[in-house]
Amino acid sequence: MQFDIFTLFPEIFPSYFDSSILKRARQRGLLHVDVHNIRDWAVDRHHVTDDLPYGGGGGMIMKVEPVFSAVESILGTSPSCPVVMLTPQGRVFTQKVAEELVQYSHLALICGRYEGVDERIREHLVTDEISIGDFVLTGGELPALMLVDALTRLLPGVLGDEESAQQDSFMAGLLDHPHYTRPEQLSHQMVPEVLLGGDHEAIRKWRLKQSLGRTWLRRPDLLIMETLSDEQKALLEQFIAEFRQEVK
Repeated sequence: MQFDIFTLFPEIFPSYFDSSILKRARQRGLLHVDVHNIRDWAVDRHHVTDDLPYGGGGGMIMKVEPVFSAVESILGTSPSCPVVMLTPQGRVFTQKVAEELVQYSHLALICGRYEGVDERIREHLVTDEISIGDFVLTGGELPALMLVDALTRLLPGVLGDEESAQQDSFMAGLLDHPHYTRPEQLSHQMVPEVLLGGDHEAIRKWRLKQSLGRTWLRRPDLLIMETLSDEQKALLEQFIAEFRQEVK
């Protein structure tokens, strides 16, 4: 998958892309990332990319010409890939959106800054807008990193264990189940016995029940009861009964 990232601060990106899973994905040719400095397309000698807003008000606005020139210079005047702007005004990024976007082989990401961007960028250049939540950051660089990371995990061959991505939170619309590793006992805290017995069916049911229960406790908005299977409903009912018994 190819990403072209347009930003005023390209120095933010290298260390993250040169680490861990993303580094290995790039080395194996599964992920290609080019980061472009929008300032390189500013025409004045000081490479100014922002200006005061028409109508007054606080803050500065990203100028339209450098952004258009940067994107069109790299992608052409009619980009063949989605041009995504990271902005609090966009649709909220979820695992479902990640699964949608990973179907593309090429994405362009525009990182906003300052008070905002000239509206003509939205109207005539951007094809999609993504927000990572209902809060405001200094710029779109961190959201862009998060988007690249989330999509890269979904690319075939990136993760050493393909089942790992399928078990992540939100992949099945549920939060992930608890995980344990050595030591088996820490003080008086023990790893659940079911995970030590080697009964794979019992382990599967325990993990599913814990996943359902954790979602019920922490993110009940994710639980759509009508879509749960009979097994899932029964396991969730067991979890709720056990939980209520414990808190009495």
